[in-house]
Amino acid sequence: MTLLRSLDRLLVKIETGLLVLFLSSMILLAFTQVVLRNVFGIGFLWADPLVRHLVIWVGFIGAAIAAHEERHIGIDAFSRFLSARWQDGVRIVTSLFAIIVCYYLADASWTFLVDEKASGSDFMLNVPTWIALIVIPAGYALMAFHFAVKIAEHAMKLTGKGGPAVQ
Repeated sequence: MTLLRSLDRLLVKIETGLLVLFLSSMILLAFTQVVLRNVFGIGFLWADPLVRHLVIWVGFIGAAIAAHEERHIGIDAFSRFLSARWQDGVRIVTSLFAIIVCYYLADASWTFLVDEKASGSDFMLNVPTWIALIVIPAGYALMAFHFAVKIAEHAMKLTGKGGPAVQ
C-alpha cells in the first residue's frame, strides 16, 4: 500500500508541474497573441490551436488531480449524515463506479485516437493531431488510477489496517 501511495503522490507532483507549465503557457501565449494582433496587426497561426489543445490538457490533468484529492464532482447532501465508516463505504462504491465510467470513456477515446492517427491529419507545425489528443485516454487512465488508490485507502481504513486516508 505504501508503494501505491508513493506512486500516487509522485504522479500528482508530475501532474501539478505539467498543470502549472501548461496553464502558464496558455496565459502567456494568449496574452502575446492579443498584443501582437492589436498592436502590430500580426500573430502566430499556430497559437490559437495550441491554446485550445492546452485547455484540453489542463482540463484532464486538473480532473486527475481532483480525483486524487477527492474533490471531483460529488453530491454529498446524503453522505454528510452518515458516520465516518459508512462514508468510507460510500466512497468505495462511488470510486468503483467512477473507475468503470473512466474505463469506458478511455476505451472510446482510445478508439477515437486510433482513428485520428489513421487519418494522418496535422495539428500544427507538422505535429500529428493524435499526439495533441493523447491526453484524453491518458487522462481517463490517470483518473481511474487515482480512484483505485482511493478505494484501497478507504478499504484499509474500513478494516482498520491503513490508518486514516491520506488526503
